[in-house]
Amino acid sequence: MNTISELPLANRHQTITAPAALSNSMKLRRMLDSADLEFLMEAHSGLSARIVKEAEFKGIWASGLSISAQLGVRDNNEASWTQIVDVLEFMVDASDLPILLDGDTGYGNFNNMRRLVRKLEQRGVAGVCIEDKQFPKTNSFLNGERQPLAEINEFVGKIAAGKDTQTDPSFSIVARVEALIAGWGMDEALRRAEAYRLAGADAILIHSKLSRPDEILTFAKEWARRSPLVIVPTRYYSTPTEVFRSAGISTVIWANHLVRSAASAMQVIAKEIFESETLVNVEDRIAPVEEIFRLQNADEYSAAERIYLGATNTMRVAVVLAASRGRGLETLTVDQPKVMLPIAGKPLLRWLIDSFKRERINQVTVVGGYRAEAIDQAGINLVINQRYMETGELASLECAVDDLEADAVISYGDLLFRSYVLRDLLEINADFAVVVDSSPPGAHSQTVRDFAYCSRSDDRDLFGRPVTLRHVDSAHSAAASFQSTEPLAQPDGRWIGMLKVSQRGLPQLKSVLSELKAGPDFDALDLPDLLNALVRRHQVIEVAYVHGHWRGVNDLEDLCRAVDFAHAQIQSPDRNPAVLDPVLRRRD
Repeated sequence: MNTISELPLANRHQTITAPAALSNSMKLRRMLDSADLEFLMEAHSGLSARIVKEAEFKGIWASGLSISAQLGVRDNNEASWTQIVDVLEFMVDASDLPILLDGDTGYGNFNNMRRLVRKLEQRGVAGVCIEDKQFPKTNSFLNGERQPLAEINEFVGKIAAGKDTQTDPSFSIVARVEALIAGWGMDEALRRAEAYRLAGADAILIHSKLSRPDEILTFAKEWARRSPLVIVPTRYYSTPTEVFRSAGISTVIWANHLVRSAASAMQVIAKEIFESETLVNVEDRIAPVEEIFRLQNADEYSAAERIYLGATNTMRVAVVLAASRGRGLETLTVDQPKVMLPIAGKPLLRWLIDSFKRERINQVTVVGGYRAEAIDQAGINLVINQRYMETGELASLECAVDDLEADAVISYGDLLFRSYVLRDLLEINADFAVVVDSSPPGAHSQTVRDFAYCSRSDDRDLFGRPVTLRHVDSAHSAAASFQSTEPLAQPDGRWIGMLKVSQRGLPQLKSVLSELKAGPDFDALDLPDLLNALVRRHQVIEVAYVHGHWRGVNDLEDLCRAVDFAHAQIQSPDRNPAVLDPVLRRRD
């Protein structure tokens, strides 16, 4: 017996080649012919086609109404068939799913149909559905009973022309019967469907504008599975899907729901931005730009860039200090650390990690201590400060600092903030940067630390004029001990608890931390002491001012405010924290 290596080259290739994958046209034909009920989801662009694929639909309905709408024209053949085909090419590339085009009337007579089929096959479209109305057509739900139907013989010829033209034997032509909508009755609908079947149509689409499925079910019973039957339950949408399955329907088309949902969302957001003249209130309610990049397959480009251009991605990491139980919160933290307290449906720590993930900070190290076993470890690297009872924040940071090798964010674990706060911090080019809230001191919780003194106060108009940090109050070092030639008056705001360090700045950070560790009081030091030590080393720490839009949790009152803040971000209809969060009902 010959081994593979002894066979002639041609035979070797034949022996080891895997079976060819099904083409999209074959996949669509199998869906139409399947004994199981199948579903096609509407899409109208490359982006929506990719969303349909990620939702795990097996095929796409390229809706004429939806494509026309996204082009800003009426569903009256105002978009030419060549413009429609151009959109389809993007949809094919973005999804690699079988696409059935809503081809209206075939965009003309038999000759237009022949050319359409050739072009669809060239672009990788799996099939086309044509309807027996006259060109140019009008959407069926706009005075459908007044719209004239094509002569049966003319439409039969159009189907035959398409079938004779196709070169792919699996390319599907679905004949859409409009007799019920046009008011011609059930007998005419059945007569037309049978003529179209005999002309070579691969499936029949029967359409109805009634809010009940009676016409469709009657037709299906009389049709008796002569060929695959397709329906579009836009008007009779409340009908249980099992009814369609029992009636022998082949395929259900969800015809226009993505474009309608997109339109309603865009209307709300556009109106709100116009009225508020700001993006602050909407940014956290819409897909982040990074999600659009992902849907555009930007990661594939980045990978190709590394191969062909030798480029590297910017790496970002984060360290979250989460070792404390929380002073003033002891009744709520018997079994969990402060960062695991539920806030509007998820732990405080998860809000912070999700914020990091949205900014593509995917490597997050959390330093735990008290009840560290209760910390949700999904998507994080958990390290433990075993001496959390007798040490401060710098000792916790020291547990993780050796692993920092890229641009990093060091953060308190009890923060909530609008997404732009972190984004603005990351966009600062300085090696060190912090966020300072310039709201009046009365707006802060009454703590004795984190008040910041800067090179310039926030006049709300500092674009292009960098502000630097001079000092931050801490429990260990008060402002009075700050060595300065200028007296410190009122603070310029409060440091919210986030420090950005560039990869270039990491050696300085580690060096200063090492020096502080050698001192006798290291165990008592917190992050503000690190910032002050960096300033004494003449390190420039740039300030990004904000005016509210964040919350820290230092006591029970802060927790209540944080719950309300979080619900505002997700537009909860009930903003009463005592009702929405069980943890607050247990505080007594």
